Parts: sequence; structure tokens; C-alpha cells
Amino acid sequence: MESHYALKNSQFLEQFQAATLDPKLFTHEAHLRLAWLYIDAYGVDKAIELVKTQLINYVTVLGVTDKYNETVTVAAVKAVYHFYLRSESQTFEGFINEFPRLKTNFKDLLFSHYHVDIFNLEAARSAFLEPDLLPFD
Repeated sequence: MESHYALKNSQFLEQFQAATLDPKLFTHEAHLRLAWLYIDAYGVDKAIELVKTQLINYVTVLGVTDKYNETVTVAAVKAVYHFYLRSESQTFEGFINEFPRLKTNFKDLLFSHYHVDIFNLEAARSAFLEPDLLPFD
């Protein structure tokens, strides 16, 4: 089990928002958890806005702004939302167990939407690129 689960949802969000969350806890799965929590609380559009602004703040405080990728960030929230709409789970842990490919096959999932490597494309870092293969819900 990932160590970010040691934090209650409220603690996880508070620490992330304050940019005090231990970077070791902010794994790929923790990114997905953040998106899920915000989607669950506010809907997808507000979730995208919150994840983007807070993630930019987080990487700025950590001094690793080169790790931020706008396209991957927005696409991740949209991917979580796609599965959220189909989920029967009431918790993130249940959700990720229901749709493990978000965790284990995430890059391939996004490559089904993009013909280019958005993970390494410079233009994808600073602006959201709409998918050119398969649109998000």
C-alpha cells in the first residue's frame, strides 16, 4: 500500500495545498488521488483548475518547476473523471482498485488519446494540448 494512505483525505489535501506534503508521498497514485478528491468535491472543471494551480505552487515551492506538465496534468484529471463516471466506489482506494490501469498503465492510456509523446513534448509542458486521437469525455 502506498504511504500517502497514512494521511486522511483532509490531511492529504491540507498538506498538498500548503505545499508541505513530503515529496516522497506525492507519487503517481497520489496525483490520481488528488484529482479524484477534487472531482468528487467540486466536479471536473473546478478539479482541473485546483489541481493545476496547486500543483504549480507545489513544484515551485519544491524548486522543481521543470517537472510540471500542463497537458499531462489536465489529461490526468480528465482520465480520472472518465473512470469516476463509471465507478461504483465511494472512496479513492476502492476507485483505484476498480480501475487499476490508471495506476499501472497510465502512459499507454494517455497514448490512446495522443499520437505525440506529451510526457516529453516541450509545448505540452506550458499549455494543454487537446487530444488528437481520442477525445476525453
